[in-house]
Amino acid sequence: MTGVRPGLGRRRFLGYVLAAPTLVTAAGLTPVARAQVPSPELTELLDLNDVMTAAALPTSGLIAVEVGQDGTVSFALPRAEVGQGITTSTAMLIAEELAVPVGRVRVTLADARAELVFNQLTGGSNTTIATYTPIRVAAALARSRLLTAAAADFGVAVADLTLRDGVISHRSGRRADIGAFAGKAASTRTEQVAVELAPPESFTVIGKPHNRVDALDAVTGRKKFAMDLAIPGAKPTMVCRAPTINGRAGSVANLAEVRAMPGVTDVVVISTGVAVRAETFGQCIEGVRALRVSWKPGTVEGKSDESVLQELAGAELPLGLKPPVPTVEAKFTFYFRGNSALEPNCAVADVRPDRAEIWSSMKSPIVAKQVIAAKLGLPPGRVTVHVTEGGGSFGRKLFFDAALEAAEVSQRIGKPVKLMWHRADDARQGRTHPMATSRVRAAYLGGVVLGYDQRHTSVATDFGHGLGEVFTALAARLPVGDIGFSETFFQLSQSTSYHFGASGRLLAETAKGFNTGSMRNVYSPDVTCARELVVDQLAAKMGKDPYRFRHDFLRDARSRAVLDKVAEVGSWGRAMPSGTAQGIAFHAEYKSVSAALVELDCRPGTVNRPIRDGVGGPRVTKVVFAVDVGLVVNPRGLEAQVMGCVMDGIALALTASLHLRDGYFLEASWDNYFYTRQWNTPPELEIIVMPGTSDEPGGAGELGVAASMAAVACAYGRAMGKMPTAFPINHGTLSFEPKPTIPPVPASPVDGLSRRTDA
Repeated sequence: MTGVRPGLGRRRFLGYVLAAPTLVTAAGLTPVARAQVPSPELTELLDLNDVMTAAALPTSGLIAVEVGQDGTVSFALPRAEVGQGITTSTAMLIAEELAVPVGRVRVTLADARAELVFNQLTGGSNTTIATYTPIRVAAALARSRLLTAAAADFGVAVADLTLRDGVISHRSGRRADIGAFAGKAASTRTEQVAVELAPPESFTVIGKPHNRVDALDAVTGRKKFAMDLAIPGAKPTMVCRAPTINGRAGSVANLAEVRAMPGVTDVVVISTGVAVRAETFGQCIEGVRALRVSWKPGTVEGKSDESVLQELAGAELPLGLKPPVPTVEAKFTFYFRGNSALEPNCAVADVRPDRAEIWSSMKSPIVAKQVIAAKLGLPPGRVTVHVTEGGGSFGRKLFFDAALEAAEVSQRIGKPVKLMWHRADDARQGRTHPMATSRVRAAYLGGVVLGYDQRHTSVATDFGHGLGEVFTALAARLPVGDIGFSETFFQLSQSTSYHFGASGRLLAETAKGFNTGSMRNVYSPDVTCARELVVDQLAAKMGKDPYRFRHDFLRDARSRAVLDKVAEVGSWGRAMPSGTAQGIAFHAEYKSVSAALVELDCRPGTVNRPIRDGVGGPRVTKVVFAVDVGLVVNPRGLEAQVMGCVMDGIALALTASLHLRDGYFLEASWDNYFYTRQWNTPPELEIIVMPGTSDEPGGAGELGVAASMAAVACAYGRAMGKMPTAFPINHGTLSFEPKPTIPPVPASPVDGLSRRTDA
């Protein structure tokens, strides 16, 4: 277990009692060297999560658990809660070790803390892995200190005391709440103390299903997001943006006219467009629509899907000479996809001449603080960044575009702003999942796969959100040589998982100028989808059933177990009507394994069913998904994560994409962008959490996307009798009338009643 010093057991750690008036404790962990066993897969030696955990470890002692005199336990989590449920799982870890009810643990989100260095980056399904032990150590140390203080107060031995539900008891009947000892257990100086963690067999909280701690606030509208904050003087602000990606404002013909519009307080040109501040967002929209701006060209002027595909073809790395044995070879295309969350990009900023304060949901707040400070010309210490809870992210909030804009506008006008992007801004100027192609060649002979090679070519992925700095800091320790950020990420996150002889994967990137991001699961959905489709083709060529072929070639029993489970529960191989089919796929990542079985209906009656303002297409009717993530902190939270991943995978395979034309995306809102809608949600969905095969957690936040997408693609190929090679399947069907680019946002709707479904 990482962090155990020589002489300490697997459950014994060193922690710190920090100097404070009340009890404050933290972990004190140091990494130990791990033996490197020869392996055919790099990720079995070191994967992306190992790198992120190692980067976070040195500052683990700077995050602390605090026990108040009212018995409340507080913890400022240095990660972003964006709906994935980490405030709940964190509260559960603390409750387990401190023996208090989960409801008494208050988990907030820490402001940007530069001293945490790489320990405040949320991504890569790493939060639970990286914080699991440090949080438990800090909580266990608090428990030990409280018991020691109570023993001294009661005049008894520590061994004669019990701590349960936040109350310390002695067999004599004497008892007191932990809050009574918070001050007595505190220390006037920081000291290092040994502590032992609770053994897994004693867990009463970890591993048990628990509802989200914020569920009631979320469903009753009391949960606060950035736009709900009442920051004095902060008024609604929006930006008029260019008609093409990353265009810049030249001249504005009617600034004074727009400033005089009802409710408008300020209009100012900024680096990304023209900002309008007003009393309401509706008035902002009217102001944005009224502006007459002369625009400068963008960074991808004139480009289209077709031209980008040509660039990708020119950048593709060769597979090499074809071997003198039978092969399966295929090339796949994955179009641009939107990276917008349900909550629009937004931030509040109050910039003064000597300081700045920012409120926004950010997954890399330290980098945001540094960049915003540089933008404003302020020392980083004069910029305070508050991390708010977010309404979804899927990688989008690794970037802080709205916060940077809000800071710039506030500085320019000298007033606080509450800046929000329009949905059209999100789709047309926001972050996208890069267009990519993947060429695969597999060589086989008899019943053996001799080799597997994949060349993935992508529009460049932007890693300027902080993960690149992690790679730079640990470069000398990474077994990948002197390669770029994207290739490092690619190699540390991808694995073949099958006994396919000599295997190789390479990434090439091109076509910079797009606003790209690390969308949920990053490279894995596309890479895995291409691989699993080729696996189906290999099975056919070698005369094997797709499920049995995977079972026979998977590397380990753990992987075979999840595959076997979905095949069993999903009744793999059952008779299906013509035009329908089952698909099965496997994916491993971040110390976790997963498998998906889907059933897909491609019959004309389903594909051509009428959908208002949309396109029907094939329908997934059933999904069985099995996952083994090692130790599960909150099974209910894990199930919810996987459900979301399944919906992402269905969207990527069937319906969700952006259409690039003349330097801009045609989509301008969610009604144009076809994420998995109700009409494509599977009526049958079963998530199976496998029994834990480890005493440590694996990654889960992104794990289910790749296998889901691949299983849908494989089912489509079997139902149609032809392997699909372009995704999403419905990309070629444009089922909406594109909105104008000038003005950049549509008018506020006034016909809501006419669109009632019950009318």
